[in-house]
This record gives sequence, C-alpha cells and structure tokens, in this order.
Amino acid sequence: MENSDLFWNASLTEMKNGYFEDQHSYTCLLCSERIDKGIVYPDGNTLYEAERYMRLHIENEHHSVFDYLIGMEKRLTGLTDHQNQLLRLFYEGKGDKEVQHEMGIGSVSTVRHHRFALKEKERQAKIFLTMMELLKEKDDHTPAFIPPHKTAKMIDDRYAITEVEQQEILKKFLPDGMSGGLTKFPPKEKQRLVVIREIANSIDSQTTYSEKELNELLKEIHDDYVLIRRYLIEYGFLDRTADGSEYWLKN
Repeated sequence: MENSDLFWNASLTEMKNGYFEDQHSYTCLLCSERIDKGIVYPDGNTLYEAERYMRLHIENEHHSVFDYLIGMEKRLTGLTDHQNQLLRLFYEGKGDKEVQHEMGIGSVSTVRHHRFALKEKERQAKIFLTMMELLKEKDDHTPAFIPPHKTAKMIDDRYAITEVEQQEILKKFLPDGMSGGLTKFPPKEKQRLVVIREIANSIDSQTTYSEKELNELLKEIHDDYVLIRRYLIEYGFLDRTADGSEYWLKN
C-alpha cells in the first residue's frame, strides 16, 4: 500500500500517533520511514525498542504530528489562515489573553468565541465521520477511489479516479510496467495523473538526485524526460532547489 493510501486510510488513533503498525514494522504516516520490529535502535547513548524509536523519529523529524498536520495546505485541513493561527497558539498552551495580544484580537471574549466555533467544527466533523462510516456499510455502489497524494497542489475532478480506472489506464500506457516504459504520453489530464503518480512511485523517496541522475532515470521511461519531470513537479510529486540542480520526492 502506498504511503498516501496509508495516510488517508489511517484510523483516528493511527493518525494521532503518526504511524501505522503491521505485523513486522511501524511506518511513519508523515514521511514513509519504516522501523522494523524486533530490532533495538540506538540514539545517542540510549537504546530504544521499535515503537518508541518511531515516536522519537516523529519528534526529531516532524516535531509533532500536530505540527505536521497544521502545516498541510488549507484545501486538505479545511482551515482558514485565521483558524490555523488560533490552533497553533492554543496548541502552544497560550491563554486567551496571550492569544488576544499576539493576534491583535479586540477582546478576550472574542477569543473565547473562536474557541467555541472550533469546538462546533469538531462536533460537526465527528457527526460527518460517523455518517460516512455508516454509509460504507450500506452503500454497495460506491466505487473504490484512489486517495489523492498528500502533496497535490490542487485537487479537482482529475482526482476522481477509481481503482478500476487506474488499472485500465496503466494497462494502456504502461502495459509492461515501469520496465517497459510508456507506450505514449497520455493525452488526457486524468490519464496523465495516473501515469505520473506511477512514475513517482518508482522514484526512491530517500534519494536526492542531481538533474543528470533524474534525467537518466526518466529516460528509461520516456524519451521526453523533460516533459515527465515537469509534470512530476506540476502535480506536486517532486521538489527541487531554486537552481534546479537537485530533485527529491516530496513527503
């Protein structure tokens, strides 16, 4: 299962923890780091069992799950910039008067009103999540949609892709898998998204590539490697330095 799938399909408890557990390992939902069970991991002068080491990884690499989630784009969190700033200050343990001062809010009572509004949003979210869970048990006609990747720059109709559609598109344009390369570059946006996502999945998430190294990798897939590279960036899969000398997969 892809990391985006793990992230979007995680339970509330798993999301709060920031990692997914299976029989053999713990996987960070935030960056795909995998910690194998049954191994003792060193950090400085201290040894940690696998689960504690995963929690340490989240602290060291992401500061906290809250910090990672609050830093996601507003189209994913559903928060306004104002709500985002309020939540950050509340999470830091700031009192209403401190929040009022830092944000330049008119009065303490206004801050309390914002707290109430956020609690109302929480209640609404709980009801909606419960209804969606109940719907899953009754709706036999809902197709299995592919979750959007977390780093998508803009989610629109292109992302309404079912598992069946994805397989059909990959069979058409990558009939022999990544080793066989593209038969041709897809003409439609939805097809491009599926293919570019498949290409992104073949790129090592732990490697920073020079432009030459990335070009050589993409040449094996399609002659127009510049086009592939551009769409990897446009769809939010790749990031790069300002001068374009280094490239890496976004988490």
